[in-house]
Parts: sequence; structure tokens; C-alpha cells
Amino acid sequence: MHEEGIQAPHESDADQLPAPPSDVSMEEWLEGHDHHSLNRGDIVRGEVVQIGDYGVMVDVGAKAEGLVPATDLERLDPEKVAALEEGDRILVYCITPEDRQGNIVLSMSQAQVAQDWERVAEMYDTGEIFQSQAAGHNKGGVIVYFGKVRGFVPASQLARRRRARFGQSDSAQPWADLVGEGLWLKVIECDPEDNRLILSEQAAVRQRRRGMREKLLAELEEGDVVTGEITSLADFGAFVDLGGADGLVHISELVWGRVKHPNDILNLGDEVEVQVISIDEERKRIGLSIKRLQPEPWEVIDEHHAVGDLVQGTITKLADFGAFARIDKGLEGLIHISELTDRAINHPGEVVQSGDEVTLRIVRIEPERRRIGLSLRQVDTEQTRLDEGELDQAEREAEDVGSETSEGTSEQAEATVTGDKRDE
Repeated sequence: MHEEGIQAPHESDADQLPAPPSDVSMEEWLEGHDHHSLNRGDIVRGEVVQIGDYGVMVDVGAKAEGLVPATDLERLDPEKVAALEEGDRILVYCITPEDRQGNIVLSMSQAQVAQDWERVAEMYDTGEIFQSQAAGHNKGGVIVYFGKVRGFVPASQLARRRRARFGQSDSAQPWADLVGEGLWLKVIECDPEDNRLILSEQAAVRQRRRGMREKLLAELEEGDVVTGEITSLADFGAFVDLGGADGLVHISELVWGRVKHPNDILNLGDEVEVQVISIDEERKRIGLSIKRLQPEPWEVIDEHHAVGDLVQGTITKLADFGAFARIDKGLEGLIHISELTDRAINHPGEVVQSGDEVTLRIVRIEPERRRIGLSLRQVDTEQTRLDEGELDQAEREAEDVGSETSEGTSEQAEATVTGDKRDE
């Protein structure tokens, strides 16, 4: 394609030449008529006068008709070419005002390229964003097209979530899977003379999110249940894209039980259902919860456990008066030191250690106090035996040292929704 040196389009309508009077010769009529004089790079609108295997003849208001050769038509959409009819008005680019045979050589494809460049320049000036599909790739980024103009999105300008998703691949072609995906893009460099168009998905996503943020904040209400995509995982929680803004699921709002890090239960790109638990319009923050869409374990404990049941537990903490064990997500109970073994011991560490997986027997359940008593020494017995006084004393000691067995109410989760750091 002859894309080099394409000038900004200067569109004009070709004159409609009337038929010569019957008493005037064609030569005399042509000499007296005011014809267009075309220069290379001019873009004019003309009328299709003939279509053939050789190409398309176009009346552009000059002394001679111009020819769009068949080789140029091959660069166009076949459906568009097939739809051409005599009498259609089309835009053409002047490649040669007059060749050795005296013909005007025209191009429809280069007229489209020039128009596309003009539109790209407008978007560069106004900051307008647009959507396109990834058409190709190389190691440095992704290739896209705006009409007939080829653009490039460097890997550093892809949205952060795409870089996290594809950029760490060991493949020699890490961006291959992006081909065919839709991208929101913004023009950051535009030079038609050098045929250089650089685009940014990251900038477009940020701009788009800013435009959607206010609408989302105005529409959301506390208690709403929405679906989003995990875009970032941090020590303190997970960020969820709600379709224009990010909300934060604090680590304490992920599950009813304890979790060391969000990536233990979530992955980037996961689709999750969340409940809106706080909206701070002034600070542009949204707090979300995943666990509140599930029943609180203490509210349904009677449906799953009963006194005397054997359960599997994990030792989570040791204290002078006993050991704490997690038996379910969100359920943690106390094994009093007297319930660890039949022999006399000075410290629970003589029997168990944090992280041990053990079989336990439930000896007491108090949902209203969020208490559950456990025993290791009674696992092999048919009936549970417990000393109410000893367990009550142990629980008071646990409260004194801040070792409540329930998870309690977490601090309010909130997140910035500017998208500046999580722009996917």
C-alpha cells in the first residue's frame, strides 16, 4: 500500500459536468469548461461511471475520468467493493494526476487511510477513547487497527490486570492469547508522516473508569449484591472490579474463618459475588464482603454439630489454660488443659503444638455465647465428661488475654475506586 506521504484529506465535490450543446463540438466544449486540476495527495469525491475487471472509472470533474485499479480494490472490504454501483459517490485519493497514457490514477484504499488518519488526529487532540480488537502481537506488545491505520499497544501500556495475567508467562509469545480480545484504547502518539500510531489501554481504562465512577457510586446502595472480577490481591484484602470502579473485600470479610492471605482462596480473574457493606462518596471508597452472603457458622451450628460428635480440628493457639482448635471455617473452640490428656501436665505444649491436626470430641455448645468446648482425652470414650467450673474459668481467662474464640466483627472494609493502581 502507498501509505507514505499521505496528506490530511481535503475533500471536495467533483463538478457534475452537463452534456455539451448539440451545436458545439466536444473539443470546444471541454476547452471552455472549468475543470478540476488534481494534485497528488488530493482527496476528492467523484461519481462511479463504469465498473470492470480492470477497476472502477470515476468522474472527478477533470478533463479525463480517473481509474481506481483492480489492485487497489483488493485492499478494500470485498463486500464494500461488491456493493459498488454506477452512479455511487465515492471518495478517492489522487496517486498520479496524469500517467504516461494521460490517465488519472486514483485510490479508494488510500482515501480511506487518509480519512482514518484524520480521525485518529482528532481523537488525539480531544482525548477521545475507542474500542478495537487485538489483531496481532509481537514480543513487545499488541497490534490493533483503526480502520486501515495500523496501531501498536506496547506491553507497558496494556491494562495492569492483563500484564498480571499474561506478562509473567514463560512463553516466547506472551501476548498471543490476547488476539481477538476487545481493548479500550487512547491515542498517545500520532504521526501520519512516519505512519506511527501508539495507543494505550491503560490510559483508556483509567479515563473510562473515571467517567463511570460517579454513576456507580450514585447507583450503589449498602446491602446491594453485585458480581465483579478479582483484579488485585494484597495482604489486607482483595480488590474487585464492579464494572467501572474497584471495591475492597477486607481480609476479614473474605470468609467466616481465618485466612492468612487472600491468594489462599482467590485468584486474579475470579468472578465473585459480593455484598456492598459501605459507600464513602466523599473518599470514593466502596467496602465489600464475600462472607456475609454465607450463613454465619454460629447461627447454623446446630444443623451441623451436636454435643458428643467427633470432629477434625487444627490447633491454632496455645495458652497456659488450654489449646484453641479450629473445627470449621469460622468455628474455633477451646480444649481446656484438663481435656487434653488424663495425665497431669503443666502446659498444653506437652501434648499438642500449633498446626497439629487432631480428632476431638465436642463436649459443650453455646451458640448464644459463641462458645464450643472440645476434648482430646474423651475421643475414645462413649460419654462426655466435663467440669463446668473448669471450662468457665478457662473461658474467663481467654477473655482476659483477648483470646475470644469467635472471629468478632471486622473493621469496615473499604477501597479507593480511582483505578489509578488497579486500572483493569
